[in-house]
Amino acid sequence: MANPFSLEGKVALVTGGNVGLGQGIALALADAGADIASVALSDSDDTVGKVLAKGRKAISISADLTSIEPVERVLQETLDGLGRVDILVNNAGLIRRADAVDFSEADWDLVMNINLKTVFFMSQAVARHYIKQGEGGKIINIASMLSFQGGIRVPSYTASKSGVAGLTKLMANEWAKHGITANAIAPGYFATANTHDLRQDPVRSAEILGRIPAGRWGDPSDLGGAAVFLASSASDYVQGAILPVDGGWQAR
Repeated sequence: MANPFSLEGKVALVTGGNVGLGQGIALALADAGADIASVALSDSDDTVGKVLAKGRKAISISADLTSIEPVERVLQETLDGLGRVDILVNNAGLIRRADAVDFSEADWDLVMNINLKTVFFMSQAVARHYIKQGEGGKIINIASMLSFQGGIRVPSYTASKSGVAGLTKLMANEWAKHGITANAIAPGYFATANTHDLRQDPVRSAEILGRIPAGRWGDPSDLGGAAVFLASSASDYVQGAILPVDGGWQAR
């Protein structure tokens, strides 16, 4: 019996694949056999080098995803460089922190544009290609614990990640008939640049760790298993799911 978790012969387009969670996901998909197109504002040389060292192909695509202007180019560069696309991981995102009564329109628009608007239009472009390709495909969005909770001091981030959860379900509803699966991973508290300020705050860090049964911040590699599952044929009948990878945060 063929390994249902194998990604041999598949190509994954990973936004924000140069660092943090995106890099962890890209490397896990490469370990499972996928070639990788890593999209980021800065170069993805480190990710590309690590993927190549695993014996897989990899390309770096530079794009500012705070607008949808580069969406079609990103898809075309992936097709030109790697021949096809089978898996989309919408990982690129931003967070801005301020009390809700002081939150600025600029920080609202910036976060919503990259975390929600570009996620939709990137998915739309790739879904159109999947339909034309006629073989289905995988869309994996990156949601958050704040897809379920309100959080504090992150109004645009909370709104965007709540939106990601809803969009994921809509994509599943509309595109399942084309053999496209749309699901999301909801990371808990991970040691990345986005949580640097929280980890440096001894009070908030202690509060957060005190609620995580696993007793530690997540490492980007902890997302690998969930990403491979949702990218592989093992999840062909999984649709519209928001999969927490949170060390038990929601169970507490």
